[in-house]
Amino acid sequence: MLLLLLLLYAAHRWRNPRCHGRLPPGSMGFPLVGETLQFFSPDDDDSFDVPRFVRHRLARYGPVFKTSLVGHAVVVSADEELNHMVFQQEGQLFQSWYPDSFVEILGRDNVGEQQGAMFRYLKNMVLRYFGPESLRDSTMLRDVEHAVASSLCTWSTLPAVELKEAVSTMVFDLSANKLLGLEPSRSKVLRKSFFDFVRGLISFPLYLPGTAYYSCMQERKRSVLVHGGPGGNERAGRYGDFLDCVVQEITREKPLVTDKMALDLMFVLLFASFHTTSLALTLAVKLLADHPHVLEELTVEHETILKDRKAGRESDGITWTEYKSMTFTSQVINETVRLANIAPGIFRKTLKDVQFKGYTIPAGWGVMVCPPAVHLNPSIYPDPLTFNPSRFKDKPEINRGSRHFMAFGGGLRFCVGADFSKLQMSIFLHFLVTRYRWKNLGGGKIVRTPGLEFPDGYHVQIRHSD
Repeated sequence: MLLLLLLLYAAHRWRNPRCHGRLPPGSMGFPLVGETLQFFSPDDDDSFDVPRFVRHRLARYGPVFKTSLVGHAVVVSADEELNHMVFQQEGQLFQSWYPDSFVEILGRDNVGEQQGAMFRYLKNMVLRYFGPESLRDSTMLRDVEHAVASSLCTWSTLPAVELKEAVSTMVFDLSANKLLGLEPSRSKVLRKSFFDFVRGLISFPLYLPGTAYYSCMQERKRSVLVHGGPGGNERAGRYGDFLDCVVQEITREKPLVTDKMALDLMFVLLFASFHTTSLALTLAVKLLADHPHVLEELTVEHETILKDRKAGRESDGITWTEYKSMTFTSQVINETVRLANIAPGIFRKTLKDVQFKGYTIPAGWGVMVCPPAVHLNPSIYPDPLTFNPSRFKDKPEINRGSRHFMAFGGGLRFCVGADFSKLQMSIFLHFLVTRYRWKNLGGGKIVRTPGLEFPDGYHVQIRHSD
């Protein structure tokens, strides 16, 4: 009887957490498990809509509600004011945080776990290599061009291409080269490991043999990201990749960056660069095929670039000026990532009790900003499930994030790879619409688990337009 009473008390305390105020509405689910199973349950409907887990709770509780995910008390926010507060009060009221299962995959010393001055130091280190000033260098443009042109040329000789896998391979090989100096032949094994990481990151975090999470953790242990050439002072400055920058940092007389931080930084950059960009590019191609009038407008923009180039110079390479002139392309990319919502949640943790609209979010609780609930809000984006790139016309402010657009995050932690990702997508679309035509052979269905997936792939046939 005493054991039963203790269990009932523990269940009561779980469902009614202590709070010096009024908690947001919602359910904490079952003890320990919380509502994790429902959160990771896939949406079977082929739709861009807000994930079912969030959608149902928004309808029941409103734009701010509490839950429990993978053992942590979390407040989910679809409120633009609270989202803005979360991004703007970094270091005062909130700090970056992700559930332990995510951190185990990404690394305990990954850049997302760094705070304050150390985070800014690492961020600036990445921006020196992947920021706009570096990207406009002709070498970077030519490398992206070469990767895109050679991939499309190869695909056009095949009877069919599973586009998500093909684009993932292209983007991963390019990222592995720019980060680690690896040629495609050497990055093949590493690429296989990272495909497993993706499956583990968006799966239920159950560490048992046979599960996607277990497989992911085993692959992480086996991965050695520092085999991009000789290390130490012998390597620094010789290869021109990002690893050179990292080696220079960790071999200083008094380095601020540890070997473990450097390893996790390389891991996260490689993981994020290929996963997000490849998903967005695959979806962009599908959306263009499904909306011929958008494809036509995009094609006109890029054919105009070619015509102006022939009149003014001989070189066939894309210039930085041409890239920056791709205004409709930028709108297509923004609309694609708005609908994709590749990151279904952006996590933070409260540093102290936070008061918001009569509710209290206790210190130490997680906060999950929910981009899909903002990006698919009809009061912000009319007819939100429709692919309409022109809605971003004359809205340059969203390029660095805003209350209504957070596909690349927001605030201090706005994605450092956003510019590199947009560059790759723009150049890919340029070559695709000016040199090739494609048709759907099957697949293309999307599901959320809660991240975006193509469970049946997206099979296309690509042919040269000449």
